[in-house]
Amino acid sequence: MAVAGPRRPPKDPSVRRSVALFRAFLREQQDPEACYTLLARDAADQVEAYGGPLAGRTVVDVGGGGGYFTAEFRRRGARAALFEPDPRELGAHPPAGAVVADGYLLPLADGTADVCFSSNVLEHVDDPQTFLSELVRVTRPGGLIYVSFTNWLSPWGGHEWAPWHYLGAHRARARHERRTGRPAKHTLGVNLFAVHIGPTLRQVRARTDVTVVSARSRYWPFLASAVTRVPGLREFATWNLLLILRRCP
Repeated sequence: MAVAGPRRPPKDPSVRRSVALFRAFLREQQDPEACYTLLARDAADQVEAYGGPLAGRTVVDVGGGGGYFTAEFRRRGARAALFEPDPRELGAHPPAGAVVADGYLLPLADGTADVCFSSNVLEHVDDPQTFLSELVRVTRPGGLIYVSFTNWLSPWGGHEWAPWHYLGAHRARARHERRTGRPAKHTLGVNLFAVHIGPTLRQVRARTDVTVVSARSRYWPFLASAVTRVPGLREFATWNLLLILRRCP
């Protein structure tokens, strides 16, 4: 009897894919395994769409938490390594070889990675440009850099206390704590920062060490690149910005 392979997300972009990922996010707390496994497969599909098959390539996963992305990259034949600054995020069963390391100063030589991958980390660092520079440093010339982040004015910008962050971070965080009876995981200015799409795009495009292959909404079901070109609207409608960069020679 044939054994069914792992479930793959629908075509990107598509309404079916966006709905599938949104439903997974709604069940994140109840079933994180299913949520992040699906997200990892989707992200790996995106990496391969822009950079070709992962088999035999060196992938550096920066801030990958419990290792779902690293596991998927390895499943596809990549030599993948996870670097996570917070031991608590690694969980009880981190992938073999996981390293506790600061994303500002990775213990890697220049040009180590064929692909440097960072999913939903940029909004959690207080110096995004230095963080991006480190991702670029460890990527070989011609290599790919995958960076996605949830921008502050996105409906999910406040993370667990969204969308009430539109009324102010302090008020939103206090509401979350009253409603749940426990402290919020994120505090603005401590482990969550107001990163915006317009300034980020301008800063990245001004760099001379990378070219921008794509700047698009990670989850938007149609016109994924077009929505990021409209100032103002993109800060709300993009939800999550995906940057695909290529290291210059």
